[in-house]
Amino acid sequence: MHLTRTSIEGVYVVDIEPTTDERGFFARCWDYDRIVEQGLDPRISLIAVTHNPQAGTLRGMHYQLPPFAETKWVRVTRGAIFDVALDLRKDSPTYLRWHGEVLSAENHKQLYIPTGCAHGYLTLEPDSELIYLLSSPYSAEHARGVRYNDPRFGIRWPVEVRCISARDAGYPDYTD
Repeated sequence: MHLTRTSIEGVYVVDIEPTTDERGFFARCWDYDRIVEQGLDPRISLIAVTHNPQAGTLRGMHYQLPPFAETKWVRVTRGAIFDVALDLRKDSPTYLRWHGEVLSAENHKQLYIPTGCAHGYLTLEPDSELIYLLSSPYSAEHARGVRYNDPRFGIRWPVEVRCISARDAGYPDYTD
């Protein structure tokens, strides 16, 4: 497992390091000791899966307030997405910056998103499926979001949004 820093403080791209033979490959996609060694949050409170039948489906940009703020590990098990982390930590040197990464079943990449960052993704292929490892349980009372196309963030989505919930489309402009 190889962790690469992104342009957002605390956000990492996680690549597997496969060992291959005639059967295929084997790789670790979660290594507690390596995660702790890097100073990342190893807690897993909840594992969730999403399935998106349609390409162009956008989910996000979501986060939770303390004490249910969550670290997310995101991995695509089928299809492909454009995954985005948005830094909403006012004390961060990368406040209001975003990082986007193509995650796919083919490239096996994961994205580590720390607490204080909003997360969202846009499906690039139909029938895309993701697995999330979350450090905190879901709390509807603490769930929040920001609008995916808020001009203050300037997120450049690679394809047209074709499917989005009314809630995700209706978040107001972000204010400090």
